[in-house]
Amino acid sequence: MVDATAGSTVGTPVDPTEPAGGRAGPAGPVDGAAGDAALQDRLEEYRTELTGYCYRMLGSAFEAEDAVQDTMVRAWRALDRFEGRSSLRSWLYRIATNVCMDALNAGNRRARPIDLTAATPVAQAQLTARPEVTWLEPVPDGRVLPQPADPAEAALARESVRLAFVAALQHLPARQRAVLILREVLAWRASEVAELLETSVASVNSALQRARATLAARDPQRTDPADPLDEGQRRLLDRYLAAFESYDMAALTALLHEDATLSMPPYDLWLRGHDDIVGWMLGVGSVCRGSRLVPTTANGTPAFAHYHPDPGGGFTPWALMVVETRDGKVSGITSFLDVERWFPLFGLPDRLEG
Repeated sequence: MVDATAGSTVGTPVDPTEPAGGRAGPAGPVDGAAGDAALQDRLEEYRTELTGYCYRMLGSAFEAEDAVQDTMVRAWRALDRFEGRSSLRSWLYRIATNVCMDALNAGNRRARPIDLTAATPVAQAQLTARPEVTWLEPVPDGRVLPQPADPAEAALARESVRLAFVAALQHLPARQRAVLILREVLAWRASEVAELLETSVASVNSALQRARATLAARDPQRTDPADPLDEGQRRLLDRYLAAFESYDMAALTALLHEDATLSMPPYDLWLRGHDDIVGWMLGVGSVCRGSRLVPTTANGTPAFAHYHPDPGGGFTPWALMVVETRDGKVSGITSFLDVERWFPLFGLPDRLEG
């Protein structure tokens, strides 16, 4: 569960319905191209945090970016009705919430393989795609995580986009999801959330209690956020990279928790335990021998761009590998195989030279 301890600085969200006598910005009416450019710049200041909010709501990096773009367009078109009684930030969150609610009302819900089936023993493992499943998607940290000056706020933000937490959010009804994110991740006051959702404080508090209970039942496993200043984490990831690239299964086993998991969306297969993970990698997964890993981050946790050797020379994209760690060992490996989507999104090269 993500805990929020800081107070909110946002203003009370207001849905302006009457023209305010001209295009208004956060400091009052503005006119002309210079004013339009200034307002556009002000809107863009909120893009990253709004994308993070929409990603937590929707579980998709691409849908989140579409939702934020829709929010910006709606805000721009409605600026002449923005009366300035609320902050621009809270007004944008109100629009973004409505956009996400519309998307979620259409029945969108995302999941991980681990959320859908029991673990498969390696002796019975086979790759089966589930085209009917819309998978939870990874997201680059830079797209969803603003850079707060407070290290504690930065750690909370990374915690709130990790795969297990966002997957747990998918089990909440849309309204509860919005309440929990606004209250516990973004630290809005109950009165502010009630104003945004046009409901009562009592209703907000009730929704938050129900959301907390659901998440507690799901018990999203804790993982350590990516921290480049953590020497122990750096050593662990260096050892993992070396073990994987040399395909040293004894060294890899030593780095895995006994109950570590491995999954490979869009396939529904997932494995639990270092014995089954290593068994897979020595069997079907042995095609990964000779691979190269390039460090990156995703969902607030360490990740690697995984490249396979190309028979013609060099290395070609194979997977975006999100690595979750806990207490000095690797607790989860999720290899997202749709590299045509993920590598451009993460700004990764489309091949490595030998």
